[in-house]
This record gives sequence, C-alpha cells and structure tokens, in this order.
Amino acid sequence: MFNKIKNWARSLKRQIFILYLACKDVRVPWYAKVYTACVVAYAFSPIDLIPDFIPILGYLDDVILVPIGIMIALKMIPKSVLTDCEVKAEEMMKNGKPKNWIVGTIIVMIWGLIIIWAIINIYRLMN
Repeated sequence: MFNKIKNWARSLKRQIFILYLACKDVRVPWYAKVYTACVVAYAFSPIDLIPDFIPILGYLDDVILVPIGIMIALKMIPKSVLTDCEVKAEEMMKNGKPKNWIVGTIIVMIWGLIIIWAIINIYRLMN
C-alpha cells in the first residue's frame, strides 16, 4: 500500500512538472495558461488553502483539489504539447523542481494580502 501511495505521489509530481512546462509553451491557449499557472502555483506554494496541521481537512486540498486541478488542466492542453513536455518533465524530475524566487515572492505576497484582507473584514464584522 505504501508503494502505491508513493507511486501516486510521484505521478502527481510528474504531472505538475508537465503542466509547468506546458504553461511556457506558445502552442497552449491563453486561458489554459492562466488556469495551468494557477494550478502549478498552488501545487508549488508552501501555503495551502486549508493548513496541513488541521487533522484530516488539512490534507484534503492536497489529495482532492490539486489532482482535480491537474486533471482539468491536462484536458485543456493540446496532446502534442503534452507529449513534448512529458520528455522534458522526466529530465526535470531528476534535477528537482525549478527555483524561481520572484514568483515565490509574488505568491507569498498574494497570500499575505488575502490574509490581511480577511483579518480586516473579520475585524469589521466583530465591531
């Protein structure tokens, strides 16, 4: 059972890399790029919609939302692009995920703004 979960996680990681590469391809329609970029950013983001420390619920986004997002994104991308990106993704998995500090900073800033917005609105509702 542990090997099955491990293989599923490896497959998920591979699909994220495929989407990452497909997002950069000029043959992918703009709407698919936007959706795919959101899925990849969420998957690579250290911040989850539901924090992992919350029992059971914390892992639901990783187990349900991310795979559903990946499935939808893969259907939006042309098959020829996916085929090309699969080869590149295999190589990328050997080297590790890409490090883009600018995008990472933007993601953290967006989550920070969302948290500040939520705190302000909750404070207004309490008063």
